[in-house]
Amino acid sequence: MFENEIIESSGAKIDFSAMAEFVGYRLRRAQLVVYQDFNEAFAAKGLRPADFAVLLLLSKNPGLKQSEVAEALGIQRANFVAIVDGLEQKGLAERRKSETDRRVQSLYITPGGLDYLDEIQPILRDHEERIIARLGGREARDRLNEYLLKLYD
Repeated sequence: MFENEIIESSGAKIDFSAMAEFVGYRLRRAQLVVYQDFNEAFAAKGLRPADFAVLLLLSKNPGLKQSEVAEALGIQRANFVAIVDGLEQKGLAERRKSETDRRVQSLYITPGGLDYLDEIQPILRDHEERIIARLGGREARDRLNEYLLKLYD
């Protein structure tokens, strides 16, 4: 099906046919396209996909432990600490000592973080609409999401 897949990269024509049928290869290429669009859409806001994911998760799950959020999003602890530090510096999220275990840090989105999520909704909608259009519409998006859920559910 993909035996003659040639992609130009920096002026060179590269034969990707040996990798074309691998799901992981396709997923990675698709992720790069989606992340590139996200990064371009949110460049003026200085928002990265991981920052957005943390804020969105905290908006629906206040008080989760740092380790729970990092694990849920598949972010390594060392990287996650830097993400939370950045969100705190921007006033979008905050750490609080757990009420049940003072050694544990719980995470909360701030009122400013909630306002920020509201503010970026038009940018997010435009980004999602571009991705959905590339897929061929909402039905194609829904089918893709069903298939992706099968991989990690």
